[in-house]
Amino acid sequence: MNSSLMLRRFCCFNTSSSSSSLNFCSKKKPLVFLGSPQVSTTVLDALFNASTAPDSLFQVAAIVTQPPSRRDRGKKVMPSPVAQYALDRGFSSDLIFTPEKAGEDMFLSNLKALQPELCITAAYGNILPRKFLNIPPLGTVNIHPSLLPLYRGAAPVQRALQDGVKETGVSLAFTVRALDAGPVIACERLEVDDQIKITPEESWLYFDKEALVLHNKVRAFAGWPGTRAKVVVIDNKNGHHNILELKIITTRVCNHNNVQGNEVDDITFVKDALAFPCAGCTTLEVLEVQLPGKKVISAAAFWNGLRGQKVKKL
Repeated sequence: MNSSLMLRRFCCFNTSSSSSSLNFCSKKKPLVFLGSPQVSTTVLDALFNASTAPDSLFQVAAIVTQPPSRRDRGKKVMPSPVAQYALDRGFSSDLIFTPEKAGEDMFLSNLKALQPELCITAAYGNILPRKFLNIPPLGTVNIHPSLLPLYRGAAPVQRALQDGVKETGVSLAFTVRALDAGPVIACERLEVDDQIKITPEESWLYFDKEALVLHNKVRAFAGWPGTRAKVVVIDNKNGHHNILELKIITTRVCNHNNVQGNEVDDITFVKDALAFPCAGCTTLEVLEVQLPGKKVISAAAFWNGLRGQKVKKL
């Protein structure tokens, strides 16, 4: 059962069993999503897609995420992965809230004005005060990647694999003040075996696949083990070749080939991204990379550091 279907069933059940005269299932109700890292975009994507269905129970009225942060050598301020994903999907920037703390009066006032029926959190990264939890009538539901009450808190997937458990899963639970201690609404169990454990060797990106396939892999492997690619840097003066291993941090998909006229293995720089040509005349645009032992930098910072050298896929 996917998370959006679990939430839809929860919303119908919770409303039909209440004394409210509002019929949640017959009219779309405002929902607010809270999340920050790349992995949270998977949940947001599911909510966006479910909200556009003809029989949708809700609409995404606002997004709450961590404030923009400086994430490269140039100290450029960049939005959180969730905020960037929402903007790429055409979501209004006016409805993306980035409070330092979820208890700020101005933020809570704006949230109340939206009259959200339900809030959904997935790795938001901020403690929600009681003032926040009292706003949505249906409460706040957290999507947590473990079978609660097991593996509360951070890194539950990694800790479950580290412990060698045979079964894990995803839980939907009401949010309360204590960490991951609210009543569990639903859970989906997943057996853990060697075939589904992710190994570092699986993190490599191969560009004989279409860009969307690779983009989804970057999203799925965010955090650990991440995704990597090898490129070769060629000095135009002496022809010297230097192989670099890049960790690919954030990407987006371009459905047309931005690098027409160049050799098939050439990596170019288009606007703010490194353009990797892929199968099907698609292009994977890489927005952030990380060299071994270094900090995450923007594609522009990496490109400027090449100082005119050519870079190719390996």
